[in-house]
Amino acid sequence: MKITAEIVNGKCPTCDEFTMLVGLTKEVYRCMNCGADLEQHINGKISYLPHISRPDDMSVFVKEWTDGQEI
Repeated sequence: MKITAEIVNGKCPTCDEFTMLVGLTKEVYRCMNCGADLEQHINGKISYLPHISRPDDMSVFVKEWTDGQEI
């Protein structure tokens, strides 16, 4: 069994730094600087946005991108 990870360079919107991003899946990457999970969007250019997954026990889930705290 061979496991490979895609590593790309990009700007993390969470820590606002140019850093390496490691591919967890084909669409989700993790910032090597701050550890934030980012979702890749391709619409004319490749951009990375914070990946937010909603916990099963909450009906509404909002996350501030600037400080990482849940509201």
